[in-house]
Amino acid sequence: MRSSRQFSITLTHEMADMVRIKVESGEYASESEVIRDGLRALEMHDRALEAWLRKDVAAAYDAMKANPSRARSAAQVRASLAAARKSALRAG
Repeated sequence: MRSSRQFSITLTHEMADMVRIKVESGEYASESEVIRDGLRALEMHDRALEAWLRKDVAAAYDAMKANPSRARSAAQVRASLAAARKSALRAG
């Protein structure tokens, strides 16, 4: 039994060019290798997102439910982000 499965996919011209360039540069031996590497990166991204949601977001939600006075309004968050951005622009 084969350990792989064949698919037919359609890519935008830009994505197809990116795959072709990766193979032509010698970075990958085949188009399939490029796609497999991209899927591995997507899987890593999904795992990292899931871990962040479970660890940080769930913990923040639980903390807010336990002490609702910690909550901030959307206006407060926007003001805080604007101040941080302004400070970063001045520093950089």
